[in-house]
Order: sequence, then C-alpha cells, then structure tokens
Amino acid sequence: MASLEVLLGAVAGVVLLGVLAVRVSVRLGLPSLLIYLGMGVLLGESVLGIPFSDAALTEALGLAALVLILIEGGITTSWPAVRPSLGVGVALATVSVVVSIGVVAVAVHLLLGLEWRTALLWGAVLSSTDAAAVFSVLRGIGVGRRLAGALELESGLNDAPVVLAVVLLSSGEPFTWQTPLLVVYELAVGALLGWLFGRGGAGALRRAALPSTGLYPLAAVAVCVLAYSTAQFAHASGLLATYVAALVLGNSDLPHRGDVRSFAEGTGWLAQIGLFVLLGLFASPARLVDAVVPALVAGLVLVVAGRPLSVMAAALPFRVPWREQAFLSWSGLRGAVPIVLALIALTEGAAGARELVDAVFVLVVVLTIVQGTTLPVVARMLGVASPAEPREIAVDSAPLDELGADLLQVRVPVGSKLRGVYIGELRLPRGATVSLVVRDGEGFTPTRDTRLRELDQLLVVATAGVRTATEERIRAVDEHGRLARWRAMDHDDRRKRPGGKPS
Repeated sequence: MASLEVLLGAVAGVVLLGVLAVRVSVRLGLPSLLIYLGMGVLLGESVLGIPFSDAALTEALGLAALVLILIEGGITTSWPAVRPSLGVGVALATVSVVVSIGVVAVAVHLLLGLEWRTALLWGAVLSSTDAAAVFSVLRGIGVGRRLAGALELESGLNDAPVVLAVVLLSSGEPFTWQTPLLVVYELAVGALLGWLFGRGGAGALRRAALPSTGLYPLAAVAVCVLAYSTAQFAHASGLLATYVAALVLGNSDLPHRGDVRSFAEGTGWLAQIGLFVLLGLFASPARLVDAVVPALVAGLVLVVAGRPLSVMAAALPFRVPWREQAFLSWSGLRGAVPIVLALIALTEGAAGARELVDAVFVLVVVLTIVQGTTLPVVARMLGVASPAEPREIAVDSAPLDELGADLLQVRVPVGSKLRGVYIGELRLPRGATVSLVVRDGEGFTPTRDTRLRELDQLLVVATAGVRTATEERIRAVDEHGRLARWRAMDHDDRRKRPGGKPS
C-alpha cells in the first residue's frame, strides 16, 4: 500500500490538474468532464497500471460526490429565478422520466433483444440528466431564465425518482400494488425532511454567533449532508432531501451567504473532479470496444425519440413554444449520474449490469461530445440564447451582533436596472443606509445624489428588523428599475396612514 505522503501528493496533483483542465476545456470548447474521465483512464490499469475494479466502493464514492454536487446546485440556485419554471421543472423530473424509460425500454427490447426487466433498467439509467453537467455548462450559455430554471430544477430533482426506479428494477423483486405507494412515500418524506432541515438550519445559522466566517459554509454543507443521512435512515429519498435542503438554505437570509455559495461551488467542483477521475479509473478500455454498438443504438433512440417525446409530454400542459421544447430536448445532458446508476445495478447483481456499465460509459462520452459542444450553437439557432441576460444581483450579509444590525455587500451586475439609479431613489426602509460605494477600486461615502454604475460595490448597513425588507427592495430595483413596486408601496402606505396620504 502506498504511503500517506504518496497518496496525498497524488490526490493534490489530480485536483490541480483538474482545476487547470477547466481552463483548457474552455479554450478547446470541450466539457471538462471528458478531460477528467481521460485522466482517470490514463491512471488506470490499461495505461499507467493502477488497478481499480471495486464497483461497490465506486458506487459509494459516486453517491457521496453526487450529494456534494446537488448541494452546490441547490445553494447556488436562485428561487425567484426558477420559481416561474417550477411546474415545467417538476414535470420534466417526473413525467419526462416515465416517458423516457418507456420509450427507451421498448426500443432496446426490440433492437437489442434485451429481456423486458433489463430493458426497463436501461431506460431508467439513461433517463436521468446530470446535475454537474447542467450546472456547469448551462449557466454559461445565456438562455432565458425560464429555460435555465426548468433545466436546473429537472437536473436537481430527477435523480431521486430515477435512483428509486433503478433500485427497484435491480432488486429482481416483483412489482406489487404497494410499489407506487412506496415511491410516493420516499419522495414525499424526502422533500419534507429536506425542507425541515433547510428551514431549521437557516434559522440556527442566523441566530448562531460563530467565531469564524469560515464556519458558516461548513455548517451549511453539513446541514444538507445530515438531511441526506436522515432521509436514508427513514427509508426516504436522501438525494431529494439534500437538494431541497440546499435550495432552502441558499435562498434564506444566511450570514455570509456569498462565502457559503463560494464554498459550495468549490466542493461541487472538487466532487466533479474526483467523481469523473474515479469513473475513468474504474473503466476498462478493453471491454468498451464491445459496448460501442449497443451504446450507439441506445443513444440514438434516446436523442431522436426518448428525450423529445418525454419533453413534449412534460411540456404539454404548460404550452411551451416548440423552439424551447427543442432546446429542452437537446439539452438533456448526461454525465456521471448514469454511470453511477449503472454501478448501483451492478452492485445489486442485476442481469446484464456489467454490459450496461460499459455501454453507459461509452454513451456518456459520445453524448457529451455531441450535445455538450453544440449546445451554444443550438441555442443561437433556435433563438433562445440571450447573451445580454443580466446576472442576478449578489447580496451578501455579515451580522453585527453587538449593534443588532447586518452589513450587506451588494455588487451591481452588468445589465442591472440599478444602473443610473440615484441613492435616494432606492427608497430603502428606515433603519437602512448605503454607507460606502466602491467604484474602480476607490471607495467614497455616497449622498442621495450619487448615481449608481455597473460593477459598483455597495456596503449597506441595516438594523435587524429591516434587513429582509432592505434586501427585497434592492432586488426589486435591480429587476424592475427605480419605479419598482412604486404604486404597490404607495397603496400600502395609504391604507396604513390616516387621511390616505403616503408619507
């Protein structure tokens, strides 16, 4: 066995190469996961000679990495941005999964001669989009919020029902009338536990006066991991509990929320690098040759029929335009998740699971090259790309416990409607004030006549009682401009004040 210093050095080297691979992949126009998989294959027994074939360990580490990836996705997802897409996203994560499983299962049963249960297992494994691929690729394309929100919700939510389907199909036990009830129980309880842990964790972090800023991100991630463990012990969906808890935490008034998001992004990248390198290390290039034909057949069915039909079925009640449906169909990115799902089938001893693992590995590489590299072009061709889409305004906060106040740090993003707004036009609630503006590296104390510019950084001090209202007001002006909620606020003031005149 290698010494500790050798293991630590090897892990550090792989992580550094993985970080550098992100920059290389951007320049080459290739998804970074291909480079990570290639690194794992190079380290494996066929090239550098490191033997690794433990399917159970790979599955366990893969699920652990998926938990961290879902935490990153949930914490960095803006609920106001994805809320309009909630119905479409949930439909894509449920209805679309069922339709995709059925279409792929029928096709591989007829074309590859697979037994029905094995065919359904292939359909289930291939039905899940990959959270890591979506979160890393989609956010750089610039599609509208509705499409981006639907795809982010789908990739974060669909892992839970697909894992249940794979476990049920791999077990070999017959389906009964209780099976649908079991699925509903696991999903419902998983979502409930995730919400409870998210709300409870957010409340505890707001009240805790931790001695170090770096403890807040650790605590937030720990809450989400605890939600996963608790749900698993309750025989519920741990993955769904993880994502819901992270989504609630990420959209709560957390102290040092910017640090929490940055830490979650860092752990998410670390999980992606480790997971893809591990899967590449586990793969056997000698066996992959025999899996090329079945993989291409299944992939063609998935791209041409399975994904488009499942998107049509999910989007039908919401009247999604055909251009957006076409983009949703092409952006069903596959990554590490299908490989991990196939490993679950392998460790459960399902028939044909080894062939499934090899075929899925080949298919993920092919689809990543075909879809991942062409997604920006397809978005522009369909007219759904919006490069000028403004980024969501970032508002970070730090508690000032002894003063009973919070310090909000605000950066004005490019495209924000805060640009050109005077400080006085922000109309912040009483108890809040903009104390500092940093522009082009220089700070100054603003007045009511100071006009905001893009990339300005603001420090806003707000008492604890108006902290939430202050952030809501800043976000409203960022989205709608200086007249945001003007009439609504005046109407509320008239109702509250004698004589019907606003103050």
